[in-house]
Amino acid sequence: MFTGIIEAFGSVESIVKDQGNLNVTIKSPISSELKVDQSVSHNGICLTVVDCNNKNHTVTAISETLIKTNLKYIKKNDIINLERAMKLDTRLDGHIVQGHIDQTAECTSFKKLNGSWIYNFEYNLINNNITIEKGSITINGVSLTVINSKKNSFSVAVIPYTFNNTNFHKIKKGSIVNLEFDIIGKYITRLYNINN
Repeated sequence: MFTGIIEAFGSVESIVKDQGNLNVTIKSPISSELKVDQSVSHNGICLTVVDCNNKNHTVTAISETLIKTNLKYIKKNDIINLERAMKLDTRLDGHIVQGHIDQTAECTSFKKLNGSWIYNFEYNLINNNITIEKGSITINGVSLTVINSKKNSFSVAVIPYTFNNTNFHKIKKGSIVNLEFDIIGKYITRLYNINN
């Protein structure tokens, strides 16, 4: 379980294909504090640490993960948002995030305003996922508030701290990002679809 508040970002050191899986090694400031079997959010994807040392750590993404996320496009030196699992004795600063990516979206445009950025995203409606105005959304593991919610698109406003301390500064028009929709909204949608 995560909060969507990014702790650090890391750089992809190597990618090794192993049958249908990818073993991804990431260099980061928190790698030295990790241990094997820990769950860590990587661009919003909950992945298990399978190896680590003082400089980097390795996670394995199986084919199901690659199908549903933007990890299939990952390259050496890419910047990855990282968050360790939340502790029960700390404040929940973002929102409840499972680390289970629902689908990807494409950045259709972005613009810099006076001290912030607006990013616009479009996603496929095949999974019946929805956003609501002022609701929560997780983009590449970052907890954000939805604005301009439409049927299959939405926008988010990004403050300078988030822009500089996550991989949002690398997102451009055409970038593919990971989405995790709000868990409460998903349950409500599911109940509605069952009863109608």
